[in-house]
Amino acid sequence: MSGGLDSSACAHFLSKQGVQVRGLFINYGQAALQAETAASRAMADFLSIPIDVCEVSNGQLFGAGELIGRNAMLIFSALFLSRGCSDLLALGLHAGTPYYDCSDRFINSASHLVSEITDNRTVLATPFLTWTKQEVVSYFCEAGLPTELSYSCELGLSPVCGRCASCLDREALLC
Repeated sequence: MSGGLDSSACAHFLSKQGVQVRGLFINYGQAALQAETAASRAMADFLSIPIDVCEVSNGQLFGAGELIGRNAMLIFSALFLSRGCSDLLALGLHAGTPYYDCSDRFINSASHLVSEITDNRTVLATPFLTWTKQEVVSYFCEAGLPTELSYSCELGLSPVCGRCASCLDREALLC
């Protein structure tokens, strides 16, 4: 749970489906670490869900743009940290993202691995995989989730950079 619109909407969506949600924030050396940590905790508090924080980092800083293997790292870190005891691991991925690890093909492969590793005890869920970013944002707003608690600038700036993909998405979607 990064504290952004997608992961927060996903946590809310699953909660409303009756899933007992627990957030996981992973510090992997992202440039937006401080802002994302604060946003993920604020959104978890708003949603009344517990959140765990862990670090998976080699000390390097990662900035804006595609981080190859990021979603694979998040999935398998969550699987490892849950000791394979979670029924469900979820990501707020949506359609229209050009990165491979946001694609149907990647999710199908990762789902298969998660299922095999856990003897079918854990399912990888991506409830928004066929939704556009606009549909996720619409859900977020219609659910009454507070955009002011979320954070999305990939560079971790305040005020936000206005140039990274996340900032451009938020600007285009007026959120």
